[in-house]
Amino acid sequence: MLEVYKMIARVSDSPAAVLVTGESGHGKELVARAIHTHSPRAGAPFVAVNCGALTETLLESELFGHVKGSFTGATGNKRGIFEHAGEGTVFLDEVSETSPGLQVKLLRVLQERKLCPSAGPE
Repeated sequence: MLEVYKMIARVSDSPAAVLVTGESGHGKELVARAIHTHSPRAGAPFVAVNCGALTETLLESELFGHVKGSFTGATGNKRGIFEHAGEGTVFLDEVSETSPGLQVKLLRVLQERKLCPSAGPE
């Protein structure tokens, strides 16, 4: 555990994305919360998302938001989790449960730190 605490201290000040790995139930979210709490982002939101618990379409809309008319039932613009978190932390649990296509979109957000709300089917 001491090594885990040291690693949390080392990465907390970094603006880089952090990959926390481990089996289900081994405390990845606790580690992510500790990193957030000890970082300059501590005053901003911490948002945890279980990617495996939502359908692909709903997950994409929740993460990236959408614009009015982008799909049936989109009666208005909706901010996504990334926009809501702002300068805070988004913890994406069970990313491996998402499609390769969505993983590519997530990677682009992490690399470029830019996102666009869903404008409809691609």
